[in-house]
Amino acid sequence: MGIGFTELIVILVIILILFGPGKLPEIGKALGRGIREFKDAQKEVKKQSSDKDDDTSA
Repeated sequence: MGIGFTELIVILVIILILFGPGKLPEIGKALGRGIREFKDAQKEVKKQSSDKDDDTSA
């Protein structure tokens, strides 16, 4: 039960109305940066977790 295409379009239209077309590139860039940082943090946590598992199994 994720977000469907129709819901995504409605959200994008609301964002466009609230911020205007001039701010959209900045918002997209900030959103992309935030997602990238979140994914990097997830990878780091997984790496630390697997390192701990390797240490405890030895």
